[in-house]
Amino acid sequence: MISAEFFCAELDRRGFGFFSGVPCSYLKGPFALLEQRGSYVPAPNEGIALSMAAGAELGGAKAVVLAQNSGLGNLLDPLTSLTMAYEIPLLLFVSLRGWPTAEDDEPHHAAMGAGTIGVLEAVGVEHGILDPTEESLAGLLDRAEAARRARRSFVVLVPAKTVGTCQVPAGESAARMDRQEAVAAIAAHLDGALVYSTTGMISRELFGVRDSARHFYMQGSMGHAIGLGLGTALNRPDERVVVVDGDGAVVMHLGGLALVGERRPANLTHFVLDNGSYDSTGGQRTRDTALRWDELALAAGYRTAHICRTAKEVDAHLAEIAGRPGPHLVALEIGRGGATPPRVTSAHTNAEVRARFQAAAANDARKEES
Repeated sequence: MISAEFFCAELDRRGFGFFSGVPCSYLKGPFALLEQRGSYVPAPNEGIALSMAAGAELGGAKAVVLAQNSGLGNLLDPLTSLTMAYEIPLLLFVSLRGWPTAEDDEPHHAAMGAGTIGVLEAVGVEHGILDPTEESLAGLLDRAEAARRARRSFVVLVPAKTVGTCQVPAGESAARMDRQEAVAAIAAHLDGALVYSTTGMISRELFGVRDSARHFYMQGSMGHAIGLGLGTALNRPDERVVVVDGDGAVVMHLGGLALVGERRPANLTHFVLDNGSYDSTGGQRTRDTALRWDELALAAGYRTAHICRTAKEVDAHLAEIAGRPGPHLVALEIGRGGATPPRVTSAHTNAEVRARFQAAAANDARKEES
């Protein structure tokens, strides 16, 4: 296995001075080291990471993007229409989740695991698969340098157990709730609602605290829980719809908030759990400063918005807005980390989650019709 220290030192030796990306646990070690340096900028999504890296290159720096292959879709537009069109060469490290077989990972990685190499080949991006040796890294970086001289980008694909990990620096937090307390506080108010929970630990936490056929546990498709909730809320005004989101997921596709504020469904409540980190990939930071979620949501057009710091505040605020038309945004400040909750797939396949959710929603619709 390649140590995280050697990985970063080799990039330093070759003159790379700007780093951006969206975390993956396969690259947890390099992210932990890079976060301690001023040369790394965490990006809200992979496309922004790539465009920032391109800007750094245009400004004279050698730039690196690190990402998970599930975010390859976010990369493709700027990769093809910006860096390829303008011949801006970049070095990318992209994890190979769900590879070489779908059984090697969670189900939501299956399609991209099988398709990552084909996608890169289809758009004509040179790439190579990293073996867990220092010699392999050196060889691929040599190939990347040759591609750079030809004004082309190069992608290093990183399988599981290829690059070592190291401790993520613990950040200070004044939060008074942990993730489980926050989810439990929300769960106490979900009776009768159709609920969408975001990918990662939040869906797993909700499943562990309170499983229900009316819960759609979204795995993968980070940042799109609010799209699911909005689509249902607009088409089922007879239902109370709840989205339980995370700060990193919301920021990834912040336009979702603007669309909620523009359409203003009265039956939608949007919870955002904010710990400033990506807990499911190793606790890497989403940003250094907290967002003012209440001001942001109100500016976008939500009817109410509030920040809660304790479970009691959650209870009190939800009692205050009960029966009032939304959309409502309720942000919960929580601490990083916590116990690891069970995976939803330990009990239900993704198809089962979808089928029972649709059945529960359809049954209520039939009751309304009768």
